[in-house]
Order: sequence, then structure tokens, then C-alpha cells
Amino acid sequence: MTALVQLGVVLTDRGSKYAVSGAPVQTRDDVDAVLRDLKSDKSYAKATHNTWAAVLPTGALKADDGESGAGMVILRMLERANLDGHVIIVTRWYGGKKLGGDRFRRVQDATRAYLDHIGAGP
Repeated sequence: MTALVQLGVVLTDRGSKYAVSGAPVQTRDDVDAVLRDLKSDKSYAKATHNTWAAVLPTGALKADDGESGAGMVILRMLERANLDGHVIIVTRWYGGKKLGGDRFRRVQDATRAYLDHIGAGP
């Protein structure tokens, strides 16, 4: 499996910090391995949310990890970028203030930073 790419904290909003990571994957087992690798770092393991999505040969997968709707945001961006066989994980450390709908914009911003980093997307 290809190494996990971690961009670290790419933005903050009202105390919440967002990081983005990702890796090429082909199966759900690959996704699980990437998540295990990411969470081997204690700071990621203790994060409030590790939301992710992937488009695999068997179909799309996503998980909100308590950040309702965030997995779909990542999935739609993966689909628009035509990035198959890849998982993107947006990590949030809650900063004490609710962000409301802005949390989706922060997930989009983090996902865009990753897509730009790997040179994918429209």
C-alpha cells in the first residue's frame, strides 16, 4: 500500500482545527489500514472527528464519524475530481464553538487543499 499523505492542520475556524490526509486505496481493507495508520498518531486518534470518503472499484464508501453529512461532502468532491481508488480523511479537533453550516465549508476547504496538493480535480 502507498504511504499515507498527511498535510497536517490546513485551517482553523473559531478554535476548531482541520487537517487532511489521504492515500491510494482499492478495497475497504485498504481504507481501514490507512485509518489505522493515521490513528497510530495519538493526536489523530484523539481527534473529535476523522471523516472520510473513498471511491473504490466496488463503489463509494463514506463515514461521518459523528460529523453528520461531512462524508458526503468529501465523496462529492472526489467524484467531481474523478479521483477513484483514493481515500481522503478530514480530521477535526473541536475548538469549543459550534460552526453550524460553516463546518461543511471547512471540510470542503480541507478536501480542496488535499486535491490541490496531489494535483487532482477540475
